[in-house]
Amino acid sequence: MEQQDIFVTAIGTDSGKTVASAIIAQALGAAYWKPVQSGLPRDADCVAALVSHPAFEVMPSAYELQMPASPHASAAAEGVEIRLENITRPQTTKPLVIEGAGGVLVPLNRQHFVIDIALRLAVPVVLVSNLYLGSINHTLLSYEALKARRVPVLGIIFNGEPNPQSEDIILHHTGYKKLLHILPETKIDRACIRRYAEEFRKNAYELIGER
Repeated sequence: MEQQDIFVTAIGTDSGKTVASAIIAQALGAAYWKPVQSGLPRDADCVAALVSHPAFEVMPSAYELQMPASPHASAAAEGVEIRLENITRPQTTKPLVIEGAGGVLVPLNRQHFVIDIALRLAVPVVLVSNLYLGSINHTLLSYEALKARRVPVLGIIFNGEPNPQSEDIILHHTGYKKLLHILPETKIDRACIRRYAEEFRKNAYELIGER
């Protein structure tokens, strides 16, 4: 089957989007794209250090901002206006793993949010939920925001110490497919990413086909 692009978003900042993006890129043999980068080090550099698939490549960001803050704040501080119409899919024949900035409703400007990039590009979403006290609420709020905008969601990736009760109630209310659980690791390296990529492939076979 033909592979599709995937937009990786999350319930908040530091939820594990970058590691999840590396895992999916490894599984798909995809290119990676961070349309809006705020702050250093660049997430693209982290992903490039973790993915070992020979087909992998990094596509340049549409906006690369230095200030580590919400994109709308970084852009304002640097005299830049983020315009949604300037965020267009880079030229590549490979599937794209597109990593958002922060959570679903992080603002790009005074009109648009990060999730509007996925809508503009007509790309389905994988939601990353890191498990902590309060994550049920944040995950279900993200679900409601995605549902209200009719954003297609391929499934959810959990990140952190297992919490079966939290995971169960999230899956019950969202109806999402659980694609992966990233456990706390003493070291995240290429071998670790390859291991999770194989697990992702098995769980998401109907999404990515044979590779």
